[in-house]
Amino acid sequence: MKKDIHPKFNLATKATCSCGAAYTVASTLDSFTVEICSSCHPYYTGNEKVIDAAGRVDRFKKRAAAGKATAKAKK
Repeated sequence: MKKDIHPKFNLATKATCSCGAAYTVASTLDSFTVEICSSCHPYYTGNEKVIDAAGRVDRFKKRAAAGKATAKAKK
């Protein structure tokens, strides 16, 4: 390998998540931030976040209830 062409490799780099969790990792950077980590990711936490800006879930539930009412009325 050639000397003085490779970046410095840090074994104690601080990685900070937007949720506030901090981890020590190895990297060529001194520190960096990430948007999501294992502490706040829905797959690992089991918490599901439903983002429904347009009211799609409510409209679906309303149509499903109307369909059930129509099916009962036909019987």
